[in-house]
Amino acid sequence: MDAQAEAAVRDGDEEAFARLAERYRHELRVHCYRMLGSFADAEDLVQETLLRAWRKRRSFEGRATFRAWLYRIATNTCLDALAGPARSREIAVAVDSTGAAKRSAPAEVTWLQPYPDALLDLAAPADGGPEAAAIARETIELAFLAAIQHLPPRQRAVLILRDVVGLPAAETAGMLDLSTAAVKSALQRARATLREQLPERRADWGGRGATGPSESERALLQRFVAASQAADIPALAALLREDVRQTMPPAHLVFDGRTAVTAMWRAALEGDQAWGDWYAVPVAVNRQPAVANYVRLPGAPAYTAVNIDVLRVEDGRIAEITTFAPDLLPALGLPDSVAPDDVHG
Repeated sequence: MDAQAEAAVRDGDEEAFARLAERYRHELRVHCYRMLGSFADAEDLVQETLLRAWRKRRSFEGRATFRAWLYRIATNTCLDALAGPARSREIAVAVDSTGAAKRSAPAEVTWLQPYPDALLDLAAPADGGPEAAAIARETIELAFLAAIQHLPPRQRAVLILRDVVGLPAAETAGMLDLSTAAVKSALQRARATLREQLPERRADWGGRGATGPSESERALLQRFVAASQAADIPALAALLREDVRQTMPPAHLVFDGRTAVTAMWRAALEGDQAWGDWYAVPVAVNRQPAVANYVRLPGAPAYTAVNIDVLRVEDGRIAEITTFAPDLLPALGLPDSVAPDDVHG
C-alpha cells in the first residue's frame, strides 16, 4: 500500500478504507473461523474487526503492513470474544453408544461448524502469496480445527499466527503484547498439545498443502452418495475403515468402529423404522469430500434436508465422518427442500 493510501486511511477516507479492508475480509473471516471453530461466529467477528479497525484507523502508522495491522485487530477481537461469558467454550466429555468416555476432538468441540470451500477460495488469490496459507488444506480440515479448539485461547492465537499465517515470533509477540520468549514457549506447548489431539496418522499438519479433495477422494464420495441413496448398508460398510469414527456436533456422542457406525445407519435406512427415501448431493467444505443429505418421509411432498456429512479419508477408505445439522446449506447455495421431480427428473 502506498503512502497516499496510508494517509487516506488515517485521515478518515471511508471509501479508501473500505476498498483496502475488502481485500482482506475473506482472509480475516477464515482467521476468525480458526480461532473460534464456528462459521457463524467468524462472520460476526470479522464484522467487529473491521468496525474496530475503522475506529482505530489513526493508530495505523504504516510501520507494519495494513494486512498485519488488521490481523492484530482480528486476533484480539477473537480473544476478547473468547474471554466473554456469552462466548464461553467448554470442551464436552465425549462418550460412545454405551455411555463410556471416549476421546474425540470433534465430539468434544460441540460448537464446531464446517466452512464452504467457495468462501475459502475468496480468501486467497489464485497465484498464491502469503494469503494462500489461509486456505491450505492441512490447517482448514476439521481434524485440525477441532484439535486447536482444545488449546487455551492465547496459545491458539500464537500457533495460528506462527504456524498458519507464518508470522515471525517478534511480530506475533507485538500483536499479542507478549515477549518473544513467551511466544516461543507458548508455541512449543501448543504444538505438543495439538499432536496429542490430532488423529494419530494426522499428527504432522505441515507440508501437505492440497487445496481440495483428490481425484480418488472424489471417486470415493460418488460411491458414498450412490450407496446412501440406495440405502445399501453393505456397500456403505465397504467404504469404511475398520476403525472409522462418526461424530455429530453439537452432540458429544462417538460412534466408534465400522460395526457401531453401520448399526446406527441401519436404523435410519432399513426396515420398518427407515426414515424414507434418501437423496444425497456432493458439497465442498473444509477442503474435504462432503455430502448434503435429504430424506423424503412417507407421504411427504418433498425431500427435506437432514444433515451434512464431512469425510476424512485415509488409504482409500473413510476414516472419520463428522455430521452437522443442515444450517450451512444456504451458504452452500443449496435449498432446505427438494421437489421429487428435481431428484428424479
